[in-house]
Amino acid sequence: MSRFTEEMYATAAGSPRGLVTGEPNEPRRQTWGEIHGQARRMAGGLAAAGIGHGDAVGVLAGMPVDIAPACQAVWMRGASITMLHQPTPRTDLMVWAQDTETVLRMIEAKAVVLGAPFEAAEPLLLERGIAVVRIDRLHDGPDTDPLPTDEDDIALQQLTSGSTGSPKAVRITHGNFFVNAYAMFDRVKFQLDQDVMVSWLPLFHDMGMVGFLSVPMQLGAEVVCVTPLDFLAKPLLWAELIGKYRGTVTAAPNFAYSLLARRLSRAEDGAYDLSSVRYMWNGAEPVDPDTMAALAVAGERFGLDPAALTPVYGMAETTLAVSIPDPGLGQVVDVVDADLLEAIGKAIPIRDQRGHHGSVRTLPTLGYLVDQLEGRIVDAERQPLPTRSVGVIELRGPAVTAGYVTVDGFRPAQDADGWLDTGDIGYFTERGLIVVCGRIKDVIIMGGRNIYPTDIERAAGRVPGVRPGNAVAVRLDAGQKRESFAVVVESNDHEDQEQVKRLEREVVHAVFSEVGVRPRSVTVLGPGALPKTSSGKLRRAATAAHLD
Repeated sequence: MSRFTEEMYATAAGSPRGLVTGEPNEPRRQTWGEIHGQARRMAGGLAAAGIGHGDAVGVLAGMPVDIAPACQAVWMRGASITMLHQPTPRTDLMVWAQDTETVLRMIEAKAVVLGAPFEAAEPLLLERGIAVVRIDRLHDGPDTDPLPTDEDDIALQQLTSGSTGSPKAVRITHGNFFVNAYAMFDRVKFQLDQDVMVSWLPLFHDMGMVGFLSVPMQLGAEVVCVTPLDFLAKPLLWAELIGKYRGTVTAAPNFAYSLLARRLSRAEDGAYDLSSVRYMWNGAEPVDPDTMAALAVAGERFGLDPAALTPVYGMAETTLAVSIPDPGLGQVVDVVDADLLEAIGKAIPIRDQRGHHGSVRTLPTLGYLVDQLEGRIVDAERQPLPTRSVGVIELRGPAVTAGYVTVDGFRPAQDADGWLDTGDIGYFTERGLIVVCGRIKDVIIMGGRNIYPTDIERAAGRVPGVRPGNAVAVRLDAGQKRESFAVVVESNDHEDQEQVKRLEREVVHAVFSEVGVRPRSVTVLGPGALPKTSSGKLRRAATAAHLD
């Protein structure tokens, strides 16, 4: 057996901890042993459907209570999982079906494991000759032992493309899973008998799937898991669950913390208890230090320790974790000279802002690289750069993927020496803390300055009326002597012309104050209009279509 599956089965046999699902209406707690019992029967159903070692399986399901045993059943059959993009009420189902068919052909899927609330997709899949195995019919399968697995077997093919029209999936092995799990737990000093994980993250995204399902399933952590729809319907459910279950570790993108801070600031004293939290990871999208500061203020009345608010860095290509701050470190910002950062790519620290006459930039540090992961910063010729020099971030280690499966076949992710080009640009401080400035393909060059879209987006996002996490800087005239940019934001007030004019004016002012240049235009759209990836990340290139 691979170390990942061997430990997962040992956890099932001996751990008293488990998974809580169904909150807030029908909470249900199952131990990992009970989930394993279900998985054994589901594995029998998968065997009857012809799923065996080395096969690829697509999974389309939304309920954690179904996903946990179904995923373990797939791994028991020695097969790999691809969590498929999930249709929403706004999705064109025919387009979704075509895109899904492309993905399934790409991974050479043997079948799709289908569960609530997506049963209605079954006819669309069957029409395309795709085999469907319903989760609600797998529970009656015969109790079945797991097949042997190896470290190099594929466990997960994580869809990562920003465009569903040209998908790709990161191939993650059993060996990658095992190394990443210990890298995460060792860094945060996770205590199995004390810590409780709480998550509403989608399980089709790597932070949810790996961080809050496969890792606790392997190591035997207690985890409370609800759906993104539960969170969006009632954001303060997150705080309720932390208090009810004494949650200690949770994670979310920056926009969710902005939303939580605003809701907590209006809540009554004593309504929530956040005193148990020791890690609130902020990842999956750019971190705004002001958001974390606002949450620290809003959460103080409810016992939230500001040292628990920790920006992190992760990606599917490293299985999940890249860097995590040590326990108790909290948010550490790096205040640097903005002019030198943009002009010569040097992050020169400003020790005393009162004595500094130029502009400054406050950047969140994202902790130290986890164990068994090396990192370096390189220039355009891939030559290593010194501390505090901005360049491309490259990573190497046993949790790093060997490559991607694409519509054109396998594509390696590592060079001959094992280095992964992340596509992110950033730098290391003298203390070894990593800072990410943005994606290299999105940098805007104006008058010899490198302007980072994340700085523009943070500034626009602070304007009252802009929906949290829904501001995009769009690069214009790419490659020209003087590039420019536009800003597109979402607002609930998009039909109020007076409010739209105010938003346009205040976004221009906020962006100019932050980066010293004005956007060519500001566009205000309604909720849900900005194109995003399946995991909720904004797609800058696709947003440009709204400017035509």
